Amino acid sequence: MTVRLIIVDDEPLARERMRDLLARHADVEVVAECGDGLAAVDAFDRLRPDAALLDVQMPGLDGFDVLATAEHAPAVVFVTAYDEHALRAFDAHAVDYVLKPIDARRFELAVARLRDRLRAPVPDPRALAAELGRYRGWATRLGVRTEGRIDVIAVADVHWIEAAGNYVCLKLAGTERIMRETLKSLEARLDPAAFARIHRSVIVQIDRISHLEPITHGEYLVTMRDGRTLYATRSFSQQLRHLLR
Repeated sequence: MTVRLIIVDDEPLARERMRDLLARHADVEVVAECGDGLAAVDAFDRLRPDAALLDVQMPGLDGFDVLATAEHAPAVVFVTAYDEHALRAFDAHAVDYVLKPIDARRFELAVARLRDRLRAPVPDPRALAAELGRYRGWATRLGVRTEGRIDVIAVADVHWIEAAGNYVCLKLAGTERIMRETLKSLEARLDPAAFARIHRSVIVQIDRISHLEPITHGEYLVTMRDGRTLYATRSFSQQLRHLLR
């Protein structure tokens, strides 16, 4: 079995080091190299590799955002200079986590683990991304695919979010954007102190709320600062009131 692999790192020397180490493996084909997260998303979906060596901190989208944004997510080994996410990444079923500077023996072990993973069922990539998001800190940017490109949206600019099947509609000032992700998956990446679900299909940013009006039986009308009125069901109203306090 030939492993088709992409190297993603914003440091040219790091990419060169990984490429040289992979040259020892005749069954590994490097199909692309990317220097930032946006390019990685495009390469993942266009080339559909089996695996990726993925940096964590990069311009545009970081490694975790890449996993959450790409429609095709390969088996991933994180390669990074930062160790604070390592144990938690293992808990979230990442294949491996290699620290820079890259030790050749440690890298060989990561490649071996990668082969083992590819022979076994791969966990859902979006569930993995959501778990990693919990551990690394909440999302501050979202990648929205449109017309052959990926637009980066600041989470702080999102007023509220509405579910649309396997998509969500991000409501921004004077416009809206459609993003391919379920509301549940996106909610797992948002700071629960800043965003609250008020309905099974609606999440709002707390700071964008103007006022609440009680209706009946613990339900509320939620008026946003842009003038839009939303409906908060009783099952979610208690959490909303708690956050507002």
